[in-house]
Formats: sequence, C-alpha cells, structure tokens
Amino acid sequence: MDKPANPDHPIHEILQRRWSPRAFSSRRVEPETLRCLLEAARWAPSSNNAQPWSFLVATQDDPGEFQRLLSCLREGNIRWVKQAPVLLISVARLNFEDSRQPNRHAFHDIGLAAANLTVQATAMGLVVHQMAGFFPEKVKELYAVPADHEPVTAIALGYPGDPATLPDDLRERESAMRTREPIGAFVFSGRWGQRSPLA
Repeated sequence: MDKPANPDHPIHEILQRRWSPRAFSSRRVEPETLRCLLEAARWAPSSNNAQPWSFLVATQDDPGEFQRLLSCLREGNIRWVKQAPVLLISVARLNFEDSRQPNRHAFHDIGLAAANLTVQATAMGLVVHQMAGFFPEKVKELYAVPADHEPVTAIALGYPGDPATLPDDLRERESAMRTREPIGAFVFSGRWGQRSPLA
C-alpha cells in the first residue's frame, strides 16, 4: 500500500514516499539488507562526531529473541508489531565519551541516525514505523543497558504488507489521509510565533 505525501512545495520523491504503516509482510529482511540500513544510520551527522547511538536488534529468524524485544512494547503496539520481521530499539549514550560531560544533543543525533536508516529503507522498498509506546526501564533491565544510556525509540521494520491483516480500527487508521501542519505554523522570523515571510 502506497500513501505518498501531498506536499505544498516540491520535496524529494523518497521523502514523499516515506510513511509509517502498521501492516507488514512476513517476507524476511536479509542480513545484508539490515547491514545497509545500519550503515546508513552510522553515517548520520552528530555533535562533535560523538555518534551517540546504539541499536538493539531482533528478527523473526530468532523467535525467542524477537519475543523478548516484543515484550518491551506496550500492548497497543504489540497488536500489530508482531507481524514485522525486524524490531529495533534505539539507545542514546547521554555523555560524551572523552569528557564524560552530558551530551544535550544525544537524542537529536540518534533521531538523525534513525532518519538516515528510514530514508535508506524507503529507497530500498522497505517501510519503518517508529514508536514511543514501549517500556524503557524494561529494556534497560532485560538488556543490561548501561546507566549512562537511555532507550529512545522502538522501531518496526520490514516490507509493506496487506492492511486487511490488521484489526478493524487499525485498518481505518492505515487508510486515513496523511496530514501535516503547514510551514507557516512552525517557521518564525523576528520573534517567537511571528510567521516568517518564507511561509
């Protein structure tokens, strides 16, 4: 199922095609494909080139490990995520390694890494759905995440599936029109809240 954005101004076709479906195919994602996606994440920009990202990865190839990571998600997401062939949790290192000082850009930078992964996935015909609905403390406990690291986002990844496989309420959301605030709502000049002439 394709659901391209309808932008007010021209954007790259890959960005236009990117969206976050809940219906996934059972088709396996090959390890080499996953390596390509993680390589894209690796080359994201970061403050002071600190690269404060890590990813916990589980695939349906190892059902026990997949269920373990799945157990960290909230029930509303488990309903549909269990179909995805790959699950990840992004984890941010909160301090710079050299100085041990707090890195206030760590979440920003891990978002850039996840965005790189997502754009690469879209270019390769895969889809990605990022989620806030998981239990960070459970991730820390199950995976012995160090104290100076923080789980940030759960990510489902795979090939597009058939929305008919989803529960009724989610199937409706899957086909709903995509919307975004216009740039005039968030692009300011002169002072906060003053709409920029660019918008």
